[in-house]
Amino acid sequence: MELSDAYIASFIPERDELLMEMERFAEQNHVPIMQLAGIESLNQILRIQNPKSILEIGTAIGYSAIRMAQALPNCHIVTIERDVSRVQYAKEFIARSEVANRIQVIEGDALELDMETLPPTFDAVFIDAAKGQYMKFFEKYASLVPPGGVLYIDNMYMHGLSDLDIKEVPRRKRTMIRNLKTFSDWIMAHPDYSSAFFPVGDGLLICLKR
Repeated sequence: MELSDAYIASFIPERDELLMEMERFAEQNHVPIMQLAGIESLNQILRIQNPKSILEIGTAIGYSAIRMAQALPNCHIVTIERDVSRVQYAKEFIARSEVANRIQVIEGDALELDMETLPPTFDAVFIDAAKGQYMKFFEKYASLVPPGGVLYIDNMYMHGLSDLDIKEVPRRKRTMIRNLKTFSDWIMAHPDYSSAFFPVGDGLLICLKR
C-alpha cells in the first residue's frame, strides 16, 4: 500500500508557532528532527503506554522532547546531547515552551555519561542519536528500563538505505548500515524483548521489555 504525502499530511494536526519555528530552523540548518508522521505515531503510542519518565538519547534542538512532553502532561523527560551548539539551541527553544519545567537537558556523550548522574529507572527510553551506535546505546541504557517498560528507536529505515543490499549503499555509510542491521537482527531475536518495526516516519522500532 502506497500512501500519498497529502493523504498522510491530512492526519497531522496543526502545531503551535514555536514548533513551526523549530521545524523551519531544522530544515534551514540541516538539523535532523523526527518526521511529522513519525512523531505523531510515537506520541500516540506513548499516550497508550503513559510513561511518567522518559530518557531521550539525542536531543538535537529539543523538538522531540517538547513534542513528547506536550503529549504527556504528567511525564518528566531527561534528554542527552553531545553537540554543544545544539544543546544551546535546545535549551533556548525549551525555555520558550510551556513544558520547560518537565525537560532536563544534559550536555555530554551518552556513551561516556556517568550513569550515577541519572535517575535509577525510566518508564521509556527513546534512542535517536548516532545510528551506527544503536547497539551500544541500547546495551548501556536498557538496564534503566524495568520489565513492562519500552525502548523506542527511530531512523531504523535510514531513508531506504537499510533496505538495500550493502553493495548498493554509499561506501561512507556502509559501516553504519551494517551496524544498524546487526542491531536489528540482534534485538528481534532477543528473548528479553518483544520487538516490532513500525513503517512510520523513517522507521520506528518498539521494544517491550519482558
